[in-house]
Amino acid sequence: MGFLSVLSFAHKLVGERLQPGDAAVDATAGTGADTLFLARVCGPRGRIFAFDIQAEALALTQARLLKEEPALLPAVTLLQQSHAEMAEALPGDIHGKLGAVMFNLGYLPAAGADPSLITQTSSTLHALDAALRLLRPRGILTAVLYPGHAGGDEEAAAVESWAAALPQAAAQAIVYRQPQKPAAPYLIAVEKKQQQ
Repeated sequence: MGFLSVLSFAHKLVGERLQPGDAAVDATAGTGADTLFLARVCGPRGRIFAFDIQAEALALTQARLLKEEPALLPAVTLLQQSHAEMAEALPGDIHGKLGAVMFNLGYLPAAGADPSLITQTSSTLHALDAALRLLRPRGILTAVLYPGHAGGDEEAAAVESWAAALPQAAAQAIVYRQPQKPAAPYLIAVEKKQQQ
């Protein structure tokens, strides 16, 4: 048996920290896999928010959610805006109380989607800062990085530098990566230690 994929490992780390009724964010809705995962874990009393700048991504996410039994899922708020606007877009009553924020960076992996439309380093770093502030103590942030596409390597390096520079009193960070495959996707996870 091999190691978990980066996506499965992100789900494992988040699933170990979230509780039913928690609030969580999918910062990059994409095809909705992380949104659905968060909704299932947080359950009907939870609150889920999913961001994407592409209407197509939110439509794919909505379609995925509609295939599920509605009574088992919370209300999911889909927001067609940048994850960099997360702090302004989320209700004030959940600031500092999020259980998890998940990022799956890169481009929308859907048929017909424009692969040149990618997440941008500057907005991603702004969103990561916001996400860390919005998390509760012991809340988790996960970022799946894709260095194998144009622009992805710079974004991955910037996110890794961001995580490495976090004060140890504020958060702890880990990297989950196959060193033999430098272009393969990898994961950075950050657990918040205290209020900032």
